[in-house]
Amino acid sequence: MTCTADVIKIESPKNGDDTRSWLPPFAPVPPESYPRPDLPPESAYFLQANRNKRSLTLNLKSVQGQKIIKRLIEKADVLVENYVPGKLKNFGLSWEEVKEINPGLIYCSITGYGSTGPYSQSPGYDVVIEAEAGLMHITGEKDGKPVKVGVAVTDVLTGHYAQSGILAALLKRQKTGKGSRVECSLFESQIASLCNIGANYLIAGEEATRWGTSHPSIVPYQVFPTKDSFIMLSAGNDSQFATLCSPAVLNKPDWLNDDRFSSNHKRVEHRDAMIALIEEVLSEKTTEEWCQKLLGKGLPFAPINNIAQTFSHPQAIAREVVEEVVHPRAGKIKLAAPAVAYDGSKPKLYRPPPYLGQHTEEVLTELGYSSGEIKKMKLDGVI
Repeated sequence: MTCTADVIKIESPKNGDDTRSWLPPFAPVPPESYPRPDLPPESAYFLQANRNKRSLTLNLKSVQGQKIIKRLIEKADVLVENYVPGKLKNFGLSWEEVKEINPGLIYCSITGYGSTGPYSQSPGYDVVIEAEAGLMHITGEKDGKPVKVGVAVTDVLTGHYAQSGILAALLKRQKTGKGSRVECSLFESQIASLCNIGANYLIAGEEATRWGTSHPSIVPYQVFPTKDSFIMLSAGNDSQFATLCSPAVLNKPDWLNDDRFSSNHKRVEHRDAMIALIEEVLSEKTTEEWCQKLLGKGLPFAPINNIAQTFSHPQAIAREVVEEVVHPRAGKIKLAAPAVAYDGSKPKLYRPPPYLGQHTEEVLTELGYSSGEIKKMKLDGVI
């Protein structure tokens, strides 16, 4: 089964997507024999986020550029835009206008705060939304400062919410023949993703705090130092705690007879004492030694892997989480593969990330423009 879409990324002719300039790190600087030696190196950030896409450069402020977009819309299934609400109306590309061109179009708007409300005209950035929508408040060590998540997780979550909305709208179109406008914002996506933490406040009025890697309702459940590094270790119920205390693991059966630790509720109540005892034992061996002892015991545990260790993990290799593609400017590059399999097989990266404007002439030719018209558009600064 092949699950692919022809995704055309619209970029400004001069600089393109902002993430093209987010470097270093970047792919190796290409020799002059490669296409577009005038362009800067290809940023790693852009490369990971834009596999399987074509790049069409277009000046949306020009009348001709707007005509080209509208010709694309005639044939498109989905349009995704992330302008401040109302901005595309200046180009004749609002939902109300384009649905007249293609009544079956799915028009997805991704914004910082949504299309209505007092913050609707504010730009949205992942780290700002992490701060404003509760995530940063609950992330970090218990007695430390709030910190952001290590990746732009709000951006990623919003993309997934938008994707789900688009797919649902496509299913609706199959039944009704009509297109839809899908709205998704960073702010609302992050609030929805507070999950049980949000529910604790809404249902019980309980304000959240930072817990580091530990859990407010389970002990033990956190990262512990070992002789040489760290290990994540949990006993999610009393049976698992008994296994942890057994001679085969920590060899502390007396803890089971200690009234302070006789149930998870008691262990939560006496958290500091429990954690101190476990830390003392775990400091006696290396992380690898503890992993070997814990293997096959039915306990949740893991070493704290860095990025190199993650990609070299035997499970990552077995599941082929990395693919190699040949980029026209950067040569061979490795990228994370799609995380979904269909009928036991993963879709392949069928197109490397594009350099700026790589497919402009190709797309315009497909739309019926002649080579002479395309040449004039270049001279006029349309593309």
